[in-house]
Formats: sequence, C-alpha cells, structure tokens
Amino acid sequence: MEGNLVRYTLRVNPQLLEKLGYIADFEGRSKNKELEQMIKRRIAEFEAANGKIDTMQR
Repeated sequence: MEGNLVRYTLRVNPQLLEKLGYIADFEGRSKNKELEQMIKRRIAEFEAANGKIDTMQR
C-alpha cells in the first residue's frame, strides 16, 4: 500500500500542530494517521449530507 500513497505538504500554525500531536498521542497514533482519520471522518460527514463524491468527475 505504501507505493500508492500521495505525499502532501501541509503548512500549519505550530500551536495547531502541537495540539494535533497531543490528540494523536492520546489516541495512540502518529500525527499523520490522526490526520488521515480526521479526513476520513470529514469525508464521511460530507457524503452523508451531500451524496457520494465521484472522484472520476474531476
């Protein structure tokens, strides 16, 4: 799976990154995995309200 992952650089306020690290540690995850979980939850919320996103349209 590692071979098909996309790298994305995120510029963020240091305090936000520190807080994200706190949450990630609390959940037993890396910051990267915590962000991935947050993104998945947000997509699920969006699709529940607006319908499935068809990524082939873009």
